[in-house]
Amino acid sequence: MRVAYYPGCSLQSVAKEYDSSTRAVSKALGIELIEIPDWNCCGASAAHASSEYLATALSARNLCLAEEMKLNVTSPCAACYQSLAHANWKLTRDQDLLAKINQAVEQPYQGGVKVLSIIDVFNEIGVDKIQSRVLQPLQGLRVAVYYGCLLVRPPQVVSIDDSENPQLLDNLIKATGAETVEWSHKVECCGGSLSVTNEEVSLKMVKDILSSAAAAGALCIVDACPQCHLNLDMRQKKINKLYNTNFNIPIIYFTQLLGLAMGIQAKELNMKTHFVNTDPVTSLVG
Repeated sequence: MRVAYYPGCSLQSVAKEYDSSTRAVSKALGIELIEIPDWNCCGASAAHASSEYLATALSARNLCLAEEMKLNVTSPCAACYQSLAHANWKLTRDQDLLAKINQAVEQPYQGGVKVLSIIDVFNEIGVDKIQSRVLQPLQGLRVAVYYGCLLVRPPQVVSIDDSENPQLLDNLIKATGAETVEWSHKVECCGGSLSVTNEEVSLKMVKDILSSAAAAGALCIVDACPQCHLNLDMRQKKINKLYNTNFNIPIIYFTQLLGLAMGIQAKELNMKTHFVNTDPVTSLVG
């Protein structure tokens, strides 16, 4: 399987472990990720707040580049995936907007690209194939699978099986031998966009997510969004001080968990770059 790869800005900086683990697992599964040459920021988290037109144009240029490659495009980052998918959805339904954007970008987009989340890509490869590559089953690991909000909404734009109780990522995690827990906050927003403008609200939202995972008996939370990951991982110490709690829950990118089960070395997966120690998870594979 060959697919155009849009890493986005976060995977070049605060989420390097997501990039490295995605590339490593994809290689092991025979997925050829071809990075889009000269890609630009998709404008996620900021551009749409000032100009919806700008946000669409930024993503449209990346779609044009993928179309030139004659490949569908994937992005591991949930925010980037949403930006690309939303732009594609609008451009293929509004010919006037398409003409205007094409003129601005100076590259004609024909609408021939399918936007996939990296979860979609792995599901296309198939749970059975992933399971066949597992060398170190993660039996005994109870996982809270966290989708957040960008992967499941709006349902007419994103490709998800169920916006309230999705299972696509759960199924990938189950292929490792781990157990996914039932919990109340798997699609709740973490308040990432409020972490600067209204930290008090954001911290309360993160606390509620951590509380739900802990109540369900999860040893770790698995996610697929750099913004969610940073919010859940980095803020536990501050939340513990503010709310007199004792959270110490490892936050793991799902590709890191797949990689561990497939025998990829923890160093290659960058398991030591987290705020909360991931040893309770990595110790399961020796």
